[in-house]
Amino acid sequence: MKIMVIDTALGACVAGVFEGGDDVPLRPLGVRVEVMAKGHQERLGGLARDAAADAGGFDGIERIGVTVGPGSFTGLRVGLAFALGLGAALDRPVVGISTLDALAASVAQGDQGLVAAVIDARRGQVYARLFRDGVALGEAAALPLETARDRILAEAAETTPVLVGSGAAVLADAFPELAQAVLHPLPAPSLEALAALTLAADPATSPPQPLYLRAPDATPPSRLPGQPRQPAA
Repeated sequence: MKIMVIDTALGACVAGVFEGGDDVPLRPLGVRVEVMAKGHQERLGGLARDAAADAGGFDGIERIGVTVGPGSFTGLRVGLAFALGLGAALDRPVVGISTLDALAASVAQGDQGLVAAVIDARRGQVYARLFRDGVALGEAAALPLETARDRILAEAAETTPVLVGSGAAVLADAFPELAQAVLHPLPAPSLEALAALTLAADPATSPPQPLYLRAPDATPPSRLPGQPRQPAA
């Protein structure tokens, strides 16, 4: 199967085309990655075009995978809108991939013990999901740093946890108890992990819908343009 993966949820703008499936290992046909915190909307179309060109064009792509969060509110919407538009144009299914699942899959290798995928959510929180030997131990959640620490230590028991994502250094810097953890502060999931999860996803149960674990930081304006300011009480 020939698939395209798109990721704009975190600190990179990513587009790649892979081929594989069943007993055929995945292999990259065209890959484009640019590390960036902002500006995904301006770059994604060109990166997807170039990745597809390296793979022989958009013809033959059978499935599109896109990260659905958690992550940047604006970045998620950019990637989802592009993937859904491309899927409609090509008449191909689009599947949603959890950013935390993809981060964990980026470092998981067999029986690796406890892996905590953690994204810096700011405001004293991380988006987190824990995995043991590749199996999720619960749902993704927005957690205070102290709660995330406690859950990681409780699940790790006497073993050394692996922390992956932008929240890895945040937790290790905040808590001496996690200073010995294995850290992978990746700005975004690996393309190989995204491709593997896209290939394994069931379109019926992996909808391309945003996963927001808390409300956006932005707030609606208190008055419409042209309206006078309310006098102070």
